[in-house]
Amino acid sequence: MSALHDVQIQPSSAAAAAEAVATTQIWLERAVIGLNLCPFAKAVHVKQQIRYAVTGARTADELLAELEHELQTLAAADPEILDTTLLIHPEVMGDFLDFHFFLAEADAAIRRLELDGVIQIASLHPHYEFAGSDAGNIDNFTNRAPYPTLHLLRESSIDRAVAAFPDAADIFERNIETLRRLGHEGWRRLWLDDKAQR
Repeated sequence: MSALHDVQIQPSSAAAAAEAVATTQIWLERAVIGLNLCPFAKAVHVKQQIRYAVTGARTADELLAELEHELQTLAAADPEILDTTLLIHPEVMGDFLDFHFFLAEADAAIRRLELDGVIQIASLHPHYEFAGSDAGNIDNFTNRAPYPTLHLLRESSIDRAVAAFPDAADIFERNIETLRRLGHEGWRRLWLDDKAQR
């Protein structure tokens, strides 16, 4: 689990924010790491180099302001202490299409802050859908997190991880195969005891 200094809580309800962090950590441990959907995630998790920032933003403008803050925080931090950030926003962008279109604003913020080539954003959402995919397709679950989440990644860390993992280009296809083997019932079983294990 994350050390306290790695967790930034913004919403008016600290309990709700703590719940969002706990649920996201379980998802990270069981799905992302447990199913090896991202072979680079385990190291930063074990080293407690992940920042969990939960925002109470309710509008796109509020979320954009929070995003800019988190981009600047990550860029300024020592990578040995803070390598990556999960900006969790439970109260805004619950509709996947709204979230999808917001990503253009997120990319514009990176350019505006002159962080292009320094930080990139990966998108995670409980209703994530790949283009041309049916909503219920198990393939979509590779990018389905418990809450709408913007994952801020250092380009330098990505480059090092890819260099250390020669088959990095095959990760996407392998993840799809993993989810198809697991199926919806297997995915559901991952979460059966989530409350008991907190």
